[in-house]
Amino acid sequence: MSPALPPNLPTKEREAIPHWTYDPDRRALYRRIVTPDFRTAIGIMMQTALVAERLDHHPEWSNVYNRLDIWLTTHDAGDVTVRDGELAHAINQIADG
Repeated sequence: MSPALPPNLPTKEREAIPHWTYDPDRRALYRRIVTPDFRTAIGIMMQTALVAERLDHHPEWSNVYNRLDIWLTTHDAGDVTVRDGELAHAINQIADG
């Protein structure tokens, strides 16, 4: 079973971001997105990059062919904050439509 989202996120944020788990070692939200192909994966990354730049809050991520692994954390706070919840929600909208 995946770790629950951290309690320091408000309930509203936790309920708004399905598909994400809490990675206690990295103190970050984590999601793996598997797409049909490389083009789709890169498209999600590019759309996310535009949102992240606008929010001035950038993900840690990795891409291998059709797979994206994404971690969101607020380094200044040393853990997940509402900013991570907001970006996770935006990524869900991009990835899930």
